[in-house]
Amino acid sequence: MDERRQFSRILFDTKANLSQGDNIWTTKIHDLSLNGVLVEKPQDFSPADGLIMLDFSLPDSDIELQMEATLTYRTGNLLGLKCVHIDVDSISHLRRILELNLGDASLLNRELENFIDAHDNSTLE
Repeated sequence: MDERRQFSRILFDTKANLSQGDNIWTTKIHDLSLNGVLVEKPQDFSPADGLIMLDFSLPDSDIELQMEATLTYRTGNLLGLKCVHIDVDSISHLRRILELNLGDASLLNRELENFIDAHDNSTLE
């Protein structure tokens, strides 16, 4: 089977928080894309169905990124989260992180167009 990712992923090692309602879990990000994130499964992670908030700060800065996501898969001790909503500031910072790591602005611009199309413009506010 020929599987092709629609969004490029970059390795990104930083602490993050997952939250849902009153529950907050500390985790670690493994990789990022415009459309989602791969994180370690936190201890005692037992979310209800629905959206999960992911937030993290860029290393050595006060810039914080947030996205609402859905849990799309679990593999061993890893969780795949798909972005369903992200604010303009967060997507701008995420785009810059990816641009610096991918080194291909034209590829990233195509992926950003795909992201916007896939999220029907209602994801960005």
